[in-house]
Amino acid sequence: MPSSATPDYRAASAHLAALDADWARLIEQVGPCTLQPRAAREPYEALVRAVAYQQLHARAAESILARMLALYPDSDFPTPAQLLATEFDALRGSGLSARKVETLQGIAAGALSGLVPDREEAMALDDEALIERLVSLRGIGRWTVEMLLIFTLERPDVLPVDDFGVRSGYRRLKGLDQLPTPRELARIGQAYRPWRTVAAWYLWRVPT
Repeated sequence: MPSSATPDYRAASAHLAALDADWARLIEQVGPCTLQPRAAREPYEALVRAVAYQQLHARAAESILARMLALYPDSDFPTPAQLLATEFDALRGSGLSARKVETLQGIAAGALSGLVPDREEAMALDDEALIERLVSLRGIGRWTVEMLLIFTLERPDVLPVDDFGVRSGYRRLKGLDQLPTPRELARIGQAYRPWRTVAAWYLWRVPT
């Protein structure tokens, strides 16, 4: 369900630590959850940034995003209209793949049409409703919307089971030979409710 309240990370950590010795050890090693969502961002901007980061290491994605933003020296971030008005080749020249350029243009068009909600409307939608709405955009999958839910809308109970880092973290946490499947992790993650976002944050940080 949508919520405007800041999640209680202390209560979340206590809940997870009580699950078993592995979780208790992990939380003691990592320390308190310091997840810091970018709550001031509009969903449009958050989606554009998430697409830029898809399938790339953070440093490479940051470099590409910086070159893209340099195309708009008079603003901190391009408006949907500005992005749509930008030549395809100019966006490609920043390092974005052709597919990502098409996806970004679709996000911009969706923001102008109202398909991509503003922050106020997004806050009123529950997780699954927002996912269902946004995955209709070309190039936007469930993972991308889950990143929006976690890092922009501060939703406390999102477990991105398709995320390699989350699955790999669980494998290391439990000493497994193979990664859990998304379906297996979704079932396991029921025990993390209502704090699956915080569980994901810790799984991203399981020591190698």
